[in-house]
Amino acid sequence: MPYAGKMVRQIFESGTISALRRCLIDWYERNRRDLPWRNSQDPYAIWVSEIMLQQTRVAVVIDRYQAFMTRFPTLVSLALAPEQDVLAQWSGLGYYRRARMLHKAAQLVAAQREGNLPVTSTELRLLPGIGAYTSAAIASIAHGEVVAVVDGNVERVLSRMAGWEVVSRTGATALRRKIEALAAQLVDPARPGDFNQALMELGATVCLPRNPQCLTCPISAVCKTRGEHKTPPRARMLSCEVGHALSVRTSHNTAKACCPSGREVLLEQRPASVTVMPGMWELPLLRNAAVPEEDLRMTVRHAIMQVNYYVRIRTVFEDDVQELAIAAGERRWVPLGEAAGMALTGLTRKVLSRARLFPAAPLDSITPLAGVGMRG
Repeated sequence: MPYAGKMVRQIFESGTISALRRCLIDWYERNRRDLPWRNSQDPYAIWVSEIMLQQTRVAVVIDRYQAFMTRFPTLVSLALAPEQDVLAQWSGLGYYRRARMLHKAAQLVAAQREGNLPVTSTELRLLPGIGAYTSAAIASIAHGEVVAVVDGNVERVLSRMAGWEVVSRTGATALRRKIEALAAQLVDPARPGDFNQALMELGATVCLPRNPQCLTCPISAVCKTRGEHKTPPRARMLSCEVGHALSVRTSHNTAKACCPSGREVLLEQRPASVTVMPGMWELPLLRNAAVPEEDLRMTVRHAIMQVNYYVRIRTVFEDDVQELAIAAGERRWVPLGEAAGMALTGLTRKVLSRARLFPAAPLDSITPLAGVGMRG
């Protein structure tokens, strides 16, 4: 760490740092996006937004954040909710472990701290699911703690500014330490929350991974690379073909049959031993992913972590379910109106929306396959 600090002092002197802070915060005040979580200083609201924004695009998070905060407006309301309700509100955001850790941490805070989140980044890091980045974001934005926030956007901005390159994955750890040291030196002690958000906003809207907008960058004068620096190649996405059964029937229950649609869909909750999304409800898995053309209902591409799933959906009649679909968990015939409010996987919600069994899903969440070919 001392070596990293020495490198930082050689690149940015105190006068340069003061000017950089002023330029960046002035730019942020003029250009920042109007995002719902920026209208609150509530640590709980900031916490929820930061967890949702991890590995998820802002455009996807906005509506989900607003719905989540309407359903769980306080930390205590989240702590008291059943996990299935929390997962249902998270459905479609992916990385469901985030929701479980958020829920677990809320329960701990409600039980041990009377519903009040810790104030410092050090204490916040003791909670489940809160790491260095999230704790620094909450503490600096909500409480003005002078601590740097380093996410992927900040890493890119600072490495370009300083002219640091990483040409192999083995050098990434050393570079990360240098970036953290530089971020700690640059953070504005008078307005740490605004500075951190400004730096993240710059990376999200101007200092882009590809085609950075250097001509509009407020701190281009101190940038040593103007967006031109080497980075290691990204890990290739894996590809996997799967098939799911879409089985819909008219309700056998007379009382349910008189509901608006009178139809039920077969859903399955697979155990943790066979799924990366325990507790979530999904369509049954087909025994054979190679669905005959005449039986193919739709094809969908769906990404989960580092895997692109190329999914074939087959309409399966009730009498054929046992033969065509793998039994791997609890199965239920669920009225469509009830299913819409359940903790469904994003893929299941996407398929039911495309099949017009649910209200239409956002267009950017659906990517139909043009054919059977795959791209990494």
